[in-house]
Amino acid sequence: MVETTGGGPQDGAAEVLDRPLPDGVRRRVVQIAADGFGGLTVTELPAQLRQYARFTPSRRAKFAGNAMASALESDPLFRQRIGERLREVQPELAGALDSGSPPPAADPLDVAAAAYVLRPPGWVKLVAAAGEEAQRADAERADEESRAELERLRAELARARERTRSETERLRTELEAARKESEALHRRLRSALSDVKRGEAALRKLRGEMEAVRAEGSAQVSAAESESRRLRARLGETEAALEAARRAAREGRSVEDMRVRLLLDTVLDAAQGLRRELALPPVSVRPAETVDAVEPGRMTPKDIAARALSEDDPAVLDQLLALPQAHLVVDGYNVTKTGYPQMPLEKQRLRLLGQLAQLAAQSGAEVTCVFDGAELAAPVLLAPPRGVRVLFSKPGVTADELIRQLVRAEPPGRPVIVVSTDREVADGVARAGARPVASAVLLKRFSRA
Repeated sequence: MVETTGGGPQDGAAEVLDRPLPDGVRRRVVQIAADGFGGLTVTELPAQLRQYARFTPSRRAKFAGNAMASALESDPLFRQRIGERLREVQPELAGALDSGSPPPAADPLDVAAAAYVLRPPGWVKLVAAAGEEAQRADAERADEESRAELERLRAELARARERTRSETERLRTELEAARKESEALHRRLRSALSDVKRGEAALRKLRGEMEAVRAEGSAQVSAAESESRRLRARLGETEAALEAARRAAREGRSVEDMRVRLLLDTVLDAAQGLRRELALPPVSVRPAETVDAVEPGRMTPKDIAARALSEDDPAVLDQLLALPQAHLVVDGYNVTKTGYPQMPLEKQRLRLLGQLAQLAAQSGAEVTCVFDGAELAAPVLLAPPRGVRVLFSKPGVTADELIRQLVRAEPPGRPVIVVSTDREVADGVARAGARPVASAVLLKRFSRA
């Protein structure tokens, strides 16, 4: 620990340290030198310290610390002058060190620093003891900090577990509610299908009855036309007889007049009886109404067909997003490279996410945008917009596979819409129960908004 030269072990000036000065002691030594610096003239200072003569003590300690520590170690005269200044400022501490009994209540670092400057006998032991005491204090402080940090981490872990437990319960409750809602929707769907089947059966029965009524009406019309022709013939005969009777009347009234009148009354009564028997309805259709044409203000069959929505109409997407609990899954790069491929990938993502945020706010649907992570050299620092979930595929997993995983994760019966032009993706999600929509339809929807 202590090496001596010349004057023996009791000579403090002959003692030297066999290890670096502890950091705490070194800082106190530099501060003592900086405080005593101002009481010396420029000629009394070592050459390397004269440039700091006009500095304040704090600036000397900051900028000339290494130079002062080196001068104290290598220049005994400078060390002696600083020691004299220290004796003037702290005479009690200096006297105690000279007597070999430092004050027990004094700071070990202050004692070691003063001993290093004054160099009383045994100063090396004081410096070494101060270093060990500082290390022990640092170790105790580090232990306390570690213990406090451990308690904090334990408390944080307990809170995280509690949050996880409550979140799990909430998600379990939401899942149960979603299952019940899905079962209710399935029951409604089965009831609607049964109603549709019953309606189709009733429609087929009604069509059969209409065909039978139409055939019966055609037969009655044919019989009425035959009877009408027979009555016309009889009417012609009656008119001829009447004309003959009129001629006979002109020649003179006779018994034949009575017979003709009786015959005419018989024919009229027979015509009225036939009309009652056939129960023919009054004529409500005119010949002009049987000609096929378009009346003003009515739609033609072509106009009615034009009201159906085509697959590339953005209104189809609006109808799908209006379904209860709809989930829109977007193949991000497939849409951006279809709509604006010339832009950098970062701007493509920002533009698409901004448009999706507006669509989510308008429709209220859940929106998830999936990007392929294989094209990224590093993780993307991105703040997803409100209402849009942003996902990047893991290494070795394509965005197409991630989309299929999202579709398979949804409960059966929930409306899921997948936007992608990739035929393989569209066929895969369609088999899983989702509704594929082309990227061009989504881009049209954005441009319309």
